[in-house]
Amino acid sequence: MAENGVPTEGAGQPQVQMNILGQFIRDLSFENVMAQKGVGGEVQPDVNVQVALDAKKRSTENQYEVITKLTIESKNKAGGETLFVLELEYVGIFNISGVPEEQLHPFLLIECPRMLFPFLRRIVSDISRDGGFPPLNLDNIDFVGIYRNELARRQTTEDVVN
Repeated sequence: MAENGVPTEGAGQPQVQMNILGQFIRDLSFENVMAQKGVGGEVQPDVNVQVALDAKKRSTENQYEVITKLTIESKNKAGGETLFVLELEYVGIFNISGVPEEQLHPFLLIECPRMLFPFLRRIVSDISRDGGFPPLNLDNIDFVGIYRNELARRQTTEDVVN
């Protein structure tokens, strides 16, 4: 695999392959609190987005289930009243090969959610619009930061236990 005595790029390394086999909404809840209770005065939304990630090996070889859970709460800046709450659990089924074992966990919790994010963004936009609010267009999510924070949290928890 050398050209003119120079090894070609990636020689000896397995080629990473990732295919999205399926994606779906596992759970979705949208509560329009403003319509139920009413909010007086001018409304200026303050949106809080929480993201949780999980991944599981499936029974089929090289297949993984990656779950992205979003909890979005919009409150009125003026009075703090809740305007709406959106909870979404979105799942992607991936076929992944060529990723070294030590790199698989970060790959599943960073690269896979990154591939699904445009679909999540669209769902959140459509649901918030259909729920009677302006479409909520999520900013990009820093999946690397979320992964690092979770590793640090686990390390702190382990230090406290030991």
